[in-house]
Amino acid sequence: MSSKVPKVTFNNGFEMPMIGLGTYARKAEPGQYRQAIEWGLEAGYRHIDTASIYKNEQEVGEGIANKIKAGLIKREDVFVTNKLWNDRHAENDVIPALKESLEQTKLDYFDLYLIHWPVSINANGEDTAIDYIETWRGMEEAVNLGLVKSIGVSNFNEQQLERLLKNARIKPVVNQIEINPTFTQHKLVNFCKGKDIVPVAYTPLGLISEARPEFIGKDVIKTDAKLGAIAEKYGKTRAQIALRYLTQRGIPVIPKSFSKSRIEENFNIFDFELTKEEINIVDSYNLNHRCVPGKVFEKCTYYAF
Repeated sequence: MSSKVPKVTFNNGFEMPMIGLGTYARKAEPGQYRQAIEWGLEAGYRHIDTASIYKNEQEVGEGIANKIKAGLIKREDVFVTNKLWNDRHAENDVIPALKESLEQTKLDYFDLYLIHWPVSINANGEDTAIDYIETWRGMEEAVNLGLVKSIGVSNFNEQQLERLLKNARIKPVVNQIEINPTFTQHKLVNFCKGKDIVPVAYTPLGLISEARPEFIGKDVIKTDAKLGAIAEKYGKTRAQIALRYLTQRGIPVIPKSFSKSRIEENFNIFDFELTKEEINIVDSYNLNHRCVPGKVFEKCTYYAF
């Protein structure tokens, strides 16, 4: 099944599957992450997305290792993304933080390593105003040392990307941002593509997700008849339509789930194609509503939103 998943090619020549398994959870039971990784790999996912702040790296690594041991995959078959947290933005802190993550996952390298947010904080959550340009120098060193194959950013705005590009020796390959039918992000997506940076969608379901309360009481798409008709036409769910909408815009997606059936469902989106009219319908649900505003960082010097 994984062979049917299209890939996107980065500006450095490396490739990444168009769908990955997200692993963030506010709360988790022991073994939950490991089980999700194993289910995901069995379903055909070959892209796993984690981060040091998720506190799940050990189980993510165990899930991958178990499926390598079982003969399902080899390490080179799986694209693994990890992220640098905001309290390790000093240039000299990047490599030690990265090595800690590699040790936690028991991997020799990551395929992609991202600056999780452009802001920098200390252990108490206070702004330290470390310039992300300084952080990027540490990221570039990670490539030079062979610890990561590609580097990128997350939650950066246009101005920050423009400034980074002017100061970078190694160009970022990705900007991982919130993109979904209720936050379509056309301007930033087009900017990224114009700079040969791949926009990757986290929270790709937006308000379609059953896990999210409706925006100011507005039942936008969970019950909308037009979206229901599209889903029924293809024998898919509303969530699958949302994910296909994004991939047809050329945007890789990283939906998260800890349900075996939902993990499989989210993956099964490449056997149909939406028409231009249907894409326009999904596009019309835009509310410019950000599910992940990062309000806790809004007083930081490099807050992007």
